Amino acid sequence: MLAALRRGPGLLAAAGRRCSGARLAAGRGQGARGAGRGSGPRRGRSGPSPGAVLAAVAAFSLFSRNAEEEKETQEGENAETEDTIIFLLKKAKLSIMKGELEEAEQILHQAVGLAHQSGNKRAIIYTYDLMANLAFLRGQLDSAEKLFKAAMSFLLAGGMKQDDNAIIEMSLKLASIYAAQNQHKLAHAGYEFCILTLDEKVAKCKDLTEDILPAEEKANTRLLLGLCLDSYGRYLLAHKQLPEAQRMYERALQISREVQGETHPQTVVLMSDLATVLDARGLYDAAYVHGKRASELAKQTEHPEAHVMLNNLAGILMHKEDFLQAKQVYKEALNQAKQKGDTASIRHIQEEMAELARRKHSG
Repeated sequence: MLAALRRGPGLLAAAGRRCSGARLAAGRGQGARGAGRGSGPRRGRSGPSPGAVLAAVAAFSLFSRNAEEEKETQEGENAETEDTIIFLLKKAKLSIMKGELEEAEQILHQAVGLAHQSGNKRAIIYTYDLMANLAFLRGQLDSAEKLFKAAMSFLLAGGMKQDDNAIIEMSLKLASIYAAQNQHKLAHAGYEFCILTLDEKVAKCKDLTEDILPAEEKANTRLLLGLCLDSYGRYLLAHKQLPEAQRMYERALQISREVQGETHPQTVVLMSDLATVLDARGLYDAAYVHGKRASELAKQTEHPEAHVMLNNLAGILMHKEDFLQAKQVYKEALNQAKQKGDTASIRHIQEEMAELARRKHSG
C-alpha cells in the first residue's frame, strides 16, 4: 500500500472521535441516492468544514502528546528552540480555529524551519501533519498529499511499523485525498489497506493483557478502525455501492456501541448514517427503526445536530409514504434548526417539505 501511495499523484477524513457532522439528507436529485430512492448524507461537499479539520488535528493526535505534553521531560541544548517551536504550533492552531489560514501557514513554515534546524524529528512530523491538514482545508490537495507522505517517511525511517496507528491515520487521509480527486483505484486501495491492517492488529491485540497493552490503546485502535469504516462507507455511498456501504456502517456502528456506548454522540451519528444507507437501498422499515432510535437518543442526549437526524427521519417517513407523520417530524426539525440558527438546514428542510407536499398531492 505504501508503494501505491508513493506512486499516486498528489478530502481529508476527520480523524478521531468526531461527534459532529451528522448528515442532512440531500434533497430530491441531490446527493447520493440508490435507484432514485433514499437520501444521501450531507457529505458530498467540496471540502471539509473547519470543525472537521480541527477534529483531525486534535483527535487521535499521536503527535500532540509527543510534541507538546512531553516537553517537560526533555532536556538538552535545544530546549529553548523547542519552546519556540511549541509556541509557534499552538499559535498556528489558534489561527486555524479563527479561520486565519494564511497566517497559520506562515507560522507553520517558521516552525518546520526551526524543527529542521534543530533536528527535532518529532516536531518535524507533527508540523508536517498540521501543514497537511491546513493544505487540505485550503484545497491544496497535491501539497497535502506530499506533506502527509513526508511525515510518514520520517516515521517509517525512525523504525515505526506500518500498522502503527499514526501510519494508518495518515494513510486514511491519503485515501480520502484520492477519493476527492476521483482516483478510485488508489482510494479503494487506501481504504482497504487501513481496514485490513487494523483488522489484523485488533485480532492480534485482543488477548493481550493490560500490562502488555493498555486497554486505552486497544480502544483507540478499535475506534480508528471504526473511523476508517465510516470514511469508506461514505465513499461507497457517494458512489452508490450501497450493499458495501451498509456493511461498513454496520461494523462502524457496532464498534462505537461497544467502545463508547449506545448514547455516545458518535454512536448516534453512525446510527443515523446507517439509516440513510438503508433508506437509499429502499429498505424503509429497517431504515425507520435506526432513524427513529437515532432521533430518540439525539433528543435524550441533547445532541447538537438532533434537528439533522429528525430531518433524516422525516425523509424516511416520506419514502414510506407516511406523509402525515413526515410533515410533523419535518416541522419539529425546522423549529429546532431555527432555534439553533442553522440557516443551511433551515433552507434544506424547507425544500424537503416542499417535496413532501408535491408527493402528497401527486399521490
